[in-house]
Amino acid sequence: MRNNYCSSSSFFFLAVVSLLVFTLNGPAGNSSWSPLTWNAGFLGSDQVPEQKQLPQVVDEIVRRYNKLEKLESGLARARSFIRQAALIRNSTSTHQDPDYVPCGPIYRNANAFHRSYLEMEKLFKIYVYEEGELPLFHDGPCKDIYSSEGLLFRDLEFYNIYRTKDYDKAMVFFLPFGVTELVQYLYVPGDYKLPDIGRTVVDYINTISIKYPFWNRSLGADHFMLACHDWGPQTSKFVPNLFNKSIRVLCNANTSEGFNPSKDVTLPGLYLRTGKLRGLLGGLSPSHRSILAFFAGGEHGYIRSLLFQHWKNSTDQDIQVFEYLPRGVSYKSMIRKSKFCLCPSGYEVGSPRIVESIYAGCVPVIIKDGYVPPFSDVLNWKTFSVKVEVKEIPNLKKILMNISQRQYLRMQRRVKQVQRHFVVNETPKRFDIFHMTVHSIWLRRLNVQIKDFDD
Repeated sequence: MRNNYCSSSSFFFLAVVSLLVFTLNGPAGNSSWSPLTWNAGFLGSDQVPEQKQLPQVVDEIVRRYNKLEKLESGLARARSFIRQAALIRNSTSTHQDPDYVPCGPIYRNANAFHRSYLEMEKLFKIYVYEEGELPLFHDGPCKDIYSSEGLLFRDLEFYNIYRTKDYDKAMVFFLPFGVTELVQYLYVPGDYKLPDIGRTVVDYINTISIKYPFWNRSLGADHFMLACHDWGPQTSKFVPNLFNKSIRVLCNANTSEGFNPSKDVTLPGLYLRTGKLRGLLGGLSPSHRSILAFFAGGEHGYIRSLLFQHWKNSTDQDIQVFEYLPRGVSYKSMIRKSKFCLCPSGYEVGSPRIVESIYAGCVPVIIKDGYVPPFSDVLNWKTFSVKVEVKEIPNLKKILMNISQRQYLRMQRRVKQVQRHFVVNETPKRFDIFHMTVHSIWLRRLNVQIKDFDD
């Protein structure tokens, strides 16, 4: 069932306000870069309301910057703690935790991740702008191929562990326009320039930047949007600072289309066909998985065309590739009895198949150009998935057969271990997909510092 819930240019610069500038450092476009190696040296800016008297404005600025400095001081301490934790290369975190202690090679650095997660729980606060009305704002689909978008909207709006109503306590600000809803209500078939969608996003940014000082203070770098729809990246381009500086939480995480791993976040794709969250996990034991590799889906995009050219209708029963499954054959049952699940790009790189594979205990085989996997600043995807270059599609069977049974069993156990980070819960639970996504946003915020130029 769809969520139904409600929420509620120019500026005058005073000479007494210090000139503030903002710069964002980071190795753009490098998918192997991890925010666990934060860069420092960032500066920020602020605006003041024009209508207030000078003494009142000065007092307000002093109060705000005292609060801002306090926030930045907390973030600086967190950065220091995490850097120290990263020096410990144990495969198991040294921190105590009643629920879960990260361990094993699925993590790039279990100790650094765990310390970062604990710091996030202690410090991180998100302010959700209340401007905007349903259905274009504060909502998203929860029973759809873009279910990730709606579920994250739900949890950001209603799960109060991170949300704050006091914007002076916020470390990031959420822009709650729903791209899937914008497309549903404003897209004119055939007009791929999306003018109405663009105007809506521009107007919204203008509204919050006039009403509040926070967008202008950082040029949007401590703001984030989310979109699982394929047109999420295109929608962000209507506001240059949204595209270039803000944190974009996207399913379509394609570096060739401007996805920047140093500031953007990959949102795991999720397709809830019934809207129900139970019964998503399952699968046969490795010894009962009779299919080497499986894929079923439409011929969308050149990568799938190449996959179909070589493996669709093949007499080889080890690699089973379908555009349409035979009558009576269940997609869920097929992935649950396959050792490897093929996850090729469609028209875009974002797809629910990686998460579906993980839920089924099936080792994902990622066949995508320019894709940054979810949580890859924390998770070591090489330990529980296989990456195959597009040009190697004809050699799929050879590549998979060269993986020894012992190696496969290790990878499959790690897939089972990593499931906890992709599970969706009615009420979010620690280390699940919601918390991991928020943790990815937290890491990007750690890499931005906003402060007075004169400090």
